[in-house]
Amino acid sequence: MSRFPEGPPPASARPKKVDDLIDGRLMARLDHLDVVSRKIFNGRVQGERRSKRRGQSVEFADFRPYVHGDDLRFVDWNIYGRLDRLFLKIFLEEEDLSMIVVVDASSSMHWGDPAKFDYARRLAMALGYIGLVNQNRVSLAAFGGLDTEGEPAGLKRISNLRGRRRTHEMGNWLLELEPGGVGGFEEAMRRIALTRQGRGVMIVLSDFLQKDGFEAGLRYVSGRGYDVHAMQILAPQEIEPGRHGMSGDLRLVDLEDDDEAEVTVNAAVLRGYRDRLDAYCGSLRDYCIRRSIMHTLVDTSTDLDALLLDYLRKRGLLR
Repeated sequence: MSRFPEGPPPASARPKKVDDLIDGRLMARLDHLDVVSRKIFNGRVQGERRSKRRGQSVEFADFRPYVHGDDLRFVDWNIYGRLDRLFLKIFLEEEDLSMIVVVDASSSMHWGDPAKFDYARRLAMALGYIGLVNQNRVSLAAFGGLDTEGEPAGLKRISNLRGRRRTHEMGNWLLELEPGGVGGFEEAMRRIALTRQGRGVMIVLSDFLQKDGFEAGLRYVSGRGYDVHAMQILAPQEIEPGRHGMSGDLRLVDLEDDDEAEVTVNAAVLRGYRDRLDAYCGSLRDYCIRRSIMHTLVDTSTDLDALLLDYLRKRGLLR
């Protein structure tokens, strides 16, 4: 899908410090939210995620009769004194939730007003913060992007963060990401699927405007123990170009491979563009439904507070 002729947002508008990604006011409002999974997950350590699996923890669930081989430490001796029978205490086990947020840092994201890439980083920061304050295992990954020498960076990761004290570490990692290059969506999803740890929630922040398609990449991560959320981030200029001064004779340049096309933008062309965009987004949504992936279309002009505190709670990602 082609880009419109405007270039990337000015560098001055980009976040430069962690407070630009998430400020104290928003952090205070997010402190009471948590990430929701639609499944029961088995973590590797005890944490904050309540499971229905009974085991050893601090919250009593039930009794059951003692059988040979049970651990005598969990016998309720008060019941034994009253009934002269052995019963074991059963507890609800607390388990951790693995949460991974994947950010598209390819050139197609470095566009729009507000810029898609910067919006995705702020959203990733907010979601990651919610995971940290709830003692979940938080990992972030970015595909596309450039390294410090301007070369393709490939897949970058920061893994297994836990606790509020890791907030600045996570924020600084996001600030160091440099957008650019081609996407590499399929390969990134393959590598993430092969190296995932445990089970949990995966949130992919991308425009999903992949020339090679999104199907193969999403296929790698669906049905592999994660609740997957595909959050399609588009700029308002992409959603409604006619309202943002897109008219007349234009040369469209693809930001990732420099393909060019000259068009005359009029009402008929804008209608055709809108129909194709709707069809493309609809095909992504339908594919996600078939794969039990939650699809959400996000306009970067949407207030981040409203997205997190209202819309994503209604969608079931947060509570």
